[in-house]
Amino acid sequence: MITLRLSIAGAAALSLASIAGAQVPQPAAPPSQGVVLKGKAPVSDQVLSVKLPRPREATLANGLHLIVLEDRRAPQISFTLQIPGAGGFYDAPDQVGVATTTATMMREGTTSRTTLQIAEQLETMAAALNVGTGMASTAATISGSSLTEHADKIMELAADVLLRPTFPDDEFARYRQRTVAGLNQQRANPGFLVQELWSKTIYGDHPAARLSVTPAQLGAVTRDQMVAFHKARYVPDHAVIAIAGDISFTDARRLVESKLGGWAKAGTAAPRTTDPAAAGPSKVHLVDRPNSVQTNFVVGAQAINRTDPDYDAVQLMNAVVGGGPTGRLFIHLREEKGYTYGAYSGLNAGQFKGSWFAQTDVRSEVTEPALTDLMEELRQIRDVPVPAKELADKKRSLVASFALSLESPQQVLNYYVTSWNYKLPADYWDRYPERVMGITTQQVQNVARKYLDPSKVHIIAVGDGKKVEGTLKKFGPLDTYDVEGRKVNTVVP
Repeated sequence: MITLRLSIAGAAALSLASIAGAQVPQPAAPPSQGVVLKGKAPVSDQVLSVKLPRPREATLANGLHLIVLEDRRAPQISFTLQIPGAGGFYDAPDQVGVATTTATMMREGTTSRTTLQIAEQLETMAAALNVGTGMASTAATISGSSLTEHADKIMELAADVLLRPTFPDDEFARYRQRTVAGLNQQRANPGFLVQELWSKTIYGDHPAARLSVTPAQLGAVTRDQMVAFHKARYVPDHAVIAIAGDISFTDARRLVESKLGGWAKAGTAAPRTTDPAAAGPSKVHLVDRPNSVQTNFVVGAQAINRTDPDYDAVQLMNAVVGGGPTGRLFIHLREEKGYTYGAYSGLNAGQFKGSWFAQTDVRSEVTEPALTDLMEELRQIRDVPVPAKELADKKRSLVASFALSLESPQQVLNYYVTSWNYKLPADYWDRYPERVMGITTQQVQNVARKYLDPSKVHIIAVGDGKKVEGTLKKFGPLDTYDVEGRKVNTVVP
């Protein structure tokens, strides 16, 4: 799944139908009647108390912010360098694909190393170095890891890739040839088609709707555009480098200043984001894919950004509905009904307003009961208070997962990078268990009603129109598209 980490939106089929004026199937029986969770794992009602190890931080002369978390348990280091403003979010509308191509090509040669020499040096050190960004990402990332003894060499290599890429024409031609072949093939993938239409439906013309470069867009990218984008966007002013592992703050600072001290401050303003426009009233959207034997679904709506006060409560609501194999969707649609191999939900929340959506793939012949049951789960979370034991179990699960993640120095460091990016309070992560355990049933129901408004929920489907169009019309006004993304028809029940 796209890298759209899917989540649900909602209301029940009946609620959605009343708004759309459609007649829909009767909702299924209450969820999970036939499944019994044994719940024999030992649990404690005591709120977990944590205090994360504190990193040391400094802002260097060129504006680069340094975060170091010393951990001597293993002779290795890892680092992540984030450059805000260098992601695909900031591609000009007529130059979509420049950011992702720039990031990819930075490792394909520098003024002192060819792509082969870079690969050989990494292999010799048993080290890793990657550069990347997403089509809708607000930042580019350079990440790496090595044994402590190679810290100087891996940082030197990272600096070379960051500061002195040459974007060689021959490597670019090979990259474009390889990539275009994959781009042409992805339109045969129903998972890609459902995500593409979901992104366009929820985000419209906003940069967040960008899922993949097209062959034509990639063909239009030039070396000059990459050079210009790199020069303008890969600046240290608002960047952060986070290092975890077997290294002291003093040594880490000395290392970064020796390799990146010449990375000149540009004096640019912090990059800005805007929220997408409202997605419009609820609709059903179908990509007609003849001869499909299954229907791929994404159901959801716009939601929140990362700093919204409702973030923790929405996360908990998501855990109840579709967070993993103990979520209601998985239990109901897979374990109880056998409609699918899996059904999940998830939350996208970053610098701008994201989305909450659910995803599942079902056999064509069970499209109607599966979608009816999915929509019933949305009604349940909106209209029926979550039972106390179920909510308590989900809260403990979230807190336990968080506690386990603290075993990884890199993950702890990632929490602090998140804090820096979103300007979170100093004790934000220390208080995470307390905040989660303090969420009430009423708060969960409140956010469900707020963000799963049936008038704003969109149903995206990919399947054989001859088999499923009649069913989908029962759930609201239906727009039909071909596999190239072109609208074919609109049907109002």
